[in-house]
Parts: sequence; structure tokens; C-alpha cells
Amino acid sequence: MTSPDLRGNIFLDPTLYADQPKWHAVAADLRDNDPVLRVEEEGYTPFWAVTRHEDVFAVSRDNEHFLNTRNSIMAPDLQMEYLKSIGIEGETLIHMDGEEHSGHRGLANDWFRPRAVAKRQESIEAIADEFVDKFRQMDGTCDFARDIATPYTLRVIMGIFGIPVEDEPTMLKLTQGIFGAADPEYLGDLSDPMALLTDTLAQFDQYFTELTDDRRAHPTDDLATVIANGEVDGCPLGNNARLWYYTIVATAGHDTTSFALSGGLEALLRDPAQVALLQSRPDLVNNAVDEMIRWTSPVRHFLRYLTQPAVLSGVEIPEGDRLLLSYPSANRDERMFDDSMTFDVTRPNANRMIAFGGGEHFCLGSTFARRELRTILPKLLAAVDTIEVAGEPEWAQAAFVGGVKHLPVAATFR
Repeated sequence: MTSPDLRGNIFLDPTLYADQPKWHAVAADLRDNDPVLRVEEEGYTPFWAVTRHEDVFAVSRDNEHFLNTRNSIMAPDLQMEYLKSIGIEGETLIHMDGEEHSGHRGLANDWFRPRAVAKRQESIEAIADEFVDKFRQMDGTCDFARDIATPYTLRVIMGIFGIPVEDEPTMLKLTQGIFGAADPEYLGDLSDPMALLTDTLAQFDQYFTELTDDRRAHPTDDLATVIANGEVDGCPLGNNARLWYYTIVATAGHDTTSFALSGGLEALLRDPAQVALLQSRPDLVNNAVDEMIRWTSPVRHFLRYLTQPAVLSGVEIPEGDRLLLSYPSANRDERMFDDSMTFDVTRPNANRMIAFGGGEHFCLGSTFARRELRTILPKLLAAVDTIEVAGEPEWAQAAFVGGVKHLPVAATFR
């Protein structure tokens, strides 16, 4: 018998993601020495951890030979079996392949096209102005992640749904209950993460069932109406598919963007010269946002399953095996990004980051995410005279979606 390779734990243990320097040191070692690592840990079906940009990119674009399936997110085997036993199985775009995926994606695709997103610029501008003003009214001292990044991105995605402002605290609690279930801060009175997840999904079901009934009786010009009345191949969405559609848009559209904003700002503020450069050259904001997303990589992984044998970085992988695509590792790959462990708003190939995936599963909300960050970042930097990290940032303990959950900052305003 051989002992398990403990380096594989960085993809499974949520607490290890909270120690970013250590996590990236292990990932760098894997890229150099074992870029496709066989991981065998108790409680998990064995998998291959793919850590180089070239391999992650190639697999992401090949939707014929590398499938998502219903098990596209890493979790302990017992947890997956339990969820299936009580009738909870993922039925979102990230759990689908082929015609099923394209049919469901087409339902809301028009809402996320660049032209459609551009039409919401005025609304996003107003929301960004509101939260920059909120920061000013707090005398320039706040937890930027909690007080600004999280509610700002939540307000934008809830506006797309047509959900009233007064319901945002409920939606925040529910989204954190799904993606943050491994982090003790989000457990509340529940000591069992599985109980938290199932309870959260039940509350999502209740909220969005009521929303569906309302939008069917009183359709409006919002995404909730599209989902409530949506059809795929001439058939209405089933109850489970509809619930998961609401859930993935609400959670993925909010948590990922807020983590990119908070973690990206934390990296930016570590180098006052970069802050000054962006203040003097707002034309760099688009590139800076791509660098923020590269640096933070809020989605930590997705799984892919082989439909035929494959070779990645010289490693032969049998048909039927599963791969874990590590986006944080791929986005720090020295083979793609020179001086990859340095945050640089002028990085010439920042747009080669792969945080949004690729191929048919390229993130539906990527245009919204970029626009949200590109809107608030220059407004924030134009409003402040000085801004700095005012305490120790704290990273979420999460193995699927995570980032900086607390970012104390202090600023003086112009």
C-alpha cells in the first residue's frame, strides 16, 4: 500500500484555501512536478488534479470528450449520496452537457449578451455611485468585502431578477448558505453543514416558488419572468430545473463577483504605485479588472469526466475517470503569466486568465461580472485621495467558491 499524496488535500480541505500563500506554494510545486496528480483520499472517489493553464484550457474547450455530468462539483461521496437520497440533485447549466445544456442556456442567454448587459449600464452606474457614497458616509473606514463588495454585487443581480431591495438580506443569507456552507462564519445556529445546505435549498424553493407564481400571474420585464415562464424544446421547465435556474443565477452571479472585487482590491492596495497608476490612467481599468479576476479566481474548480482515454502533460488517464480543473492554479501558471505571483494591472495578457472556464460552459454571466467591476473601481479610485488596507484580510474557508470575506480599509476622500 502507498500513502496518499497529501498535496491533494489543497483541493478538498476548505480551511487550506484560507491560507493563500501556503495553498499557492503547494499548487506551484504540483505545476512543476506533478501537473496532473492522482488524488486518492478517504471518502472521495479518486480524481486527477489538473493544475497547468494549458491543460485546464484544453479540457475546458473540449465538451465532447470531457463532460460535466450531474456531479460537476467536488464533494465527499457520502454527501453526494445523501443529497440524492433526499431528492436533491444539481440541475443547473453546470450540471448539463450537450443539447440539454444548450437548450437550458438558450432560455436566458439573451439577457447576458454584451449588448443586453450594456443597456443596464445606467442602472449599474447608479448602484455603484450609491455604494461609493455609502463608503464616504462611513468616514472612509469599513470592511470593504462585507459593507461594499457584497451588497453592491447583490444589488445588481437582484435588480436583474426584479427582486425588491427589502428582500436582499434574505437573498444574501441564502446565497451564503449554499456557497459558504463550509465556512463556520455562515453556519449560524446549525452545526451541521449538510443541514444548513438542505435548509437553505428549502428556503430557496419557497421563495422562488412564490416568485414564480407572481411572475406567471403578473409578468414583468425581468429575468424572473423569463425563468418562471420559460420553455425548453416546447416544454415548460420542471419545478426542480426552474428552482436550480434561479439558484445558480442568484448565487453564481453574486458571490463570485463580490469575491473578485474584494480580493482584487486587497491585492491592488498592497502596492500604492498600482493604485496611483490606475488613478492617473483610468483607461487601464479593463485590464486591471481582468488581473483582479485572474488573481482571485473565485470559482476554485469544476469536475470533468472522460468519455475516452486522454493524455495530459504526459499522463495517461483512463476513460471514465474524473478531472478536477484547478482555476486558481491555472491562473498563476508561470508558463502562461510571467512573474505570475505578482499583481500587475498592466499585465499584457491578463485576459488569458481562465476564471470563467471555456467552451460551451464559458460563464454565462462573465460580461456582467466584468462590467460591475469596471464600473465601481474607477468611481472608487476617483473619489478617494488615499486608500489602504487597515487590518488583516480574511479569506473564506470554501473549496468551491470563495475569496476575501473581510477586508478592513481606510480612506480619505477628495
